[in-house]
Amino acid sequence: METNRRDFIKTFSSMAAAGMFVSGMPWLKDLQAQDGLKTVKLGIIGPGSRGMLLLEHLMAVPGLEMTCYCDDYEPHFERAGQYLGPDAKGYRDYRDMLEKEQMDGVVIAVPLHMHKEITVAALDAGLHVFCEKAMAQTYEDCNEMVKARERNNKILYVGHQRIFNTRILQALKEIEEGSIGDVTQMRAYWHRNSDWRRPVPSPELERKINWRMYHEYSLGLMTELATHHLQVINWVLKDKPDYVMGSGSINHWKDGREVFDNVNLVYHYPNGTHVIYDSLISNKKYGMEIQAMGPKGTIELETGYRYSEQPPPAPGIIQLINNLEHNIFDAIPIGGASWVPEDPSKDKGTYLLDRMLNTDGTDVQMASFVADVRTNRIDPWLTQQGFYAGIATIMGFESMMNHRIENWPEGLAI
Repeated sequence: METNRRDFIKTFSSMAAAGMFVSGMPWLKDLQAQDGLKTVKLGIIGPGSRGMLLLEHLMAVPGLEMTCYCDDYEPHFERAGQYLGPDAKGYRDYRDMLEKEQMDGVVIAVPLHMHKEITVAALDAGLHVFCEKAMAQTYEDCNEMVKARERNNKILYVGHQRIFNTRILQALKEIEEGSIGDVTQMRAYWHRNSDWRRPVPSPELERKINWRMYHEYSLGLMTELATHHLQVINWVLKDKPDYVMGSGSINHWKDGREVFDNVNLVYHYPNGTHVIYDSLISNKKYGMEIQAMGPKGTIELETGYRYSEQPPPAPGIIQLINNLEHNIFDAIPIGGASWVPEDPSKDKGTYLLDRMLNTDGTDVQMASFVADVRTNRIDPWLTQQGFYAGIATIMGFESMMNHRIENWPEGLAI
């Protein structure tokens, strides 16, 4: 545990040195000087693959005690018990845990269709809640979670760790300072190459283990991947989309799954900005990225690079070589300039941070949740980010499923 604690402190110190603790981001300030303060007691519901990762990050946070855990799948239950040790009590029904345990908050990392039920129960039990993304499966479920947070006056985090990602934070700062001008278009994509399946020890466990494949439990690529990028896009544009058009299909992994293996959408925002999003799981060449484009340049938020529309000329001999190559290889515009293709920018990009930080923000998000529970700092903005990303995610799914333009639902706002 001491090694984990040092890793956490190192990550936090790197963030501070990189200038991430800026005004307007209060959720980062409370992370400082947490040693020596009162112990926070948490439980976890759903220590599966993602839940165990969250648990490992939590155990690196000073002043935290994990008092209990809950899972109804025996291998996950046993693994969590071995990891946490005999002092943590295990439950197979989350309702028993909420009723019997004395704790400050709970981390929920269960399949999507259970988010609303367990989150509302935990909030109504008087607990602060961290719930994994996406917020919920339906518009109504998202709304019920927000109302439960409001009536109980408790913390509700949704697992959008890019709010705590140093590259994203620095990119937001660059955009707000006008380095690329007004954002006129955004593009985002998330590409993988795998069937997304997990081994099933027995056929009757197929839907329990591979729940992401079926509409009863999941909205597929939208709630598993797109929701992350939609949260960042809403944050950059300081707004939420008013409508979306989308199309999806299963064109590669024809193995009985119900959710699409490729999706393509265009979101429209009230100021006229469009967001182009696509995701697929049959090709990974381009990986993932969020691109914010303006008249002065482009910022790629996932990798943390800025590209100028008018990069400074290369010095000396390099410029001479470039000019010679240009003269030799460029076509003569015999038909006039209008037909000459637009070549991509030659700018190689400028990295926005002076060091590479080996974190996607999840470790800092967990530390922030613990710090907020400790000080009872309730930030409705963080809940709003999860809510608006959740609604935008569901809008995209509904557009694709119903072959129609899907508008932002009336009356859904915080």
